[in-house]
Amino acid sequence: MKTTIKFTLFLFVSLFIFQSCQDNDDVAAPKNLEIQNFIWKGMNQYYLWQSSVPNLADDKFANQEALNTFLSGYSTPEELFDALRVAKTIDRFSWIVDDYLTLEQSFQGTTKNNGVDFGLSYKPNSTTEIFGYVRYILPNSDASTKAIKRGDMFTAVNGTQLTVANYQKLLLEADSYTLNLAYYNGTTIVDNGKSVALTKTVLNENPIFINKVITAGTHKIGYMMYNGFFANYDTQLNEAFGTLKEDGKITDLVLDLRYNGGGSVQTATRLASMITGQFTGQIFAKQQWNEKVESYYSTNNPDALKNFFTDKIETTPINMLKLTKIYILTTGSTASASELVINGLKPFIDVVQIGDKTIGKNVGSITLYDSPTFGKENRNPNHKYAMQPLVLKIVNAAGFGDYQTGLVPTYQQAETISTFGVLGDTSEPLLSTAISKITGTNKIIKQPQGKTFDYFKDAKAMKGLQNQMYLEKAPEGLLKALE
Repeated sequence: MKTTIKFTLFLFVSLFIFQSCQDNDDVAAPKNLEIQNFIWKGMNQYYLWQSSVPNLADDKFANQEALNTFLSGYSTPEELFDALRVAKTIDRFSWIVDDYLTLEQSFQGTTKNNGVDFGLSYKPNSTTEIFGYVRYILPNSDASTKAIKRGDMFTAVNGTQLTVANYQKLLLEADSYTLNLAYYNGTTIVDNGKSVALTKTVLNENPIFINKVITAGTHKIGYMMYNGFFANYDTQLNEAFGTLKEDGKITDLVLDLRYNGGGSVQTATRLASMITGQFTGQIFAKQQWNEKVESYYSTNNPDALKNFFTDKIETTPINMLKLTKIYILTTGSTASASELVINGLKPFIDVVQIGDKTIGKNVGSITLYDSPTFGKENRNPNHKYAMQPLVLKIVNAAGFGDYQTGLVPTYQQAETISTFGVLGDTSEPLLSTAISKITGTNKIIKQPQGKTFDYFKDAKAMKGLQNQMYLEKAPEGLLKALE
């Protein structure tokens, strides 16, 4: 069910649910407080923990003038946004941007990128110095033409050591830079004397990184490495499943989500529907919003906050595998919509998770713009700020959603740089384990001893996706209904 349909009835009762906001609209906010005014009103209506933030209380300000006085105490939009959030130990993922165009592009897999998808870890015995390691290289990127590959390490950019204080400036702000490559000498990470110059271009990342069939004995195993829930690639995703389904080609499926930080809830629902197919119309997931939204829908239209297995993408039939068991590869970078797929499928089929514990993001967001409806139409032309606040928790059909410490794998197997292997190759450790479980050999690749490094961050989290699970559109018409 589309989000716009879900919230149709909400538009007509908003006057009664959000009456306090009407008083604050009597006097317009001055121009220098436009952004702050938008932030407060958006957070007041949608923030998941709105009732736990005293300054977001519906009766906190008697009128717009009182609200303006409060808003003037914050010098920047970012300062106000952070002040209106609950503790970061609870809300780790709400964020704000000053350019919604870049945000929208990132949600579709479009970024300014040199093609190196990397992770960052702390150097041994350091809490400040970090190093990078290449996870994969994007096709048709600048890096794809250079001498850099999966498993390569780097400690510096343009000769400057990476630290927790400078990594964003060095890796994000410059369009061109040189990575100083390195290796582990048994004690620490040191420069190996090699370097590679890289230049960023606008890249469109197809999240379907690998899609192939592996024959192992009597088994034909589909292997898909899927790196982002980008809704504009849903048709290609459906086509990829069509190739796996063709003539009953596969008997088993390994879904590789090890580097997938999430994305669209709608895409996650469609992916789960492609994996299965025998549960069309049944509940895949249930959304839990703040008290304002829940109080209305729990009484009037509880189905509006549910996501159902589907058999179509718009009018196009979905290619369904109708599996009763799936093998999913995960790491500490697997988050959000990826976790939604794992948790959402568990009440219906056997989910065998192989790898490491996931990040633990069981909450979702919407994009809020400075407009009368908080949607894209009639946005304030004076700025490009947008918010991505957490507005919902999501649980599966059985009501389980308390995995904020991560989803624990069925078979624990940490991915380390020394044992990376070639993605998609049957000898790659995580895939090899999945194949062994499918075929019944139960042989797990013995990993050579090597150093385990403390994880810091990865490229996807740095580039704006922020481990996302989001709805395609914000509910529309709320403030318009109050006019």
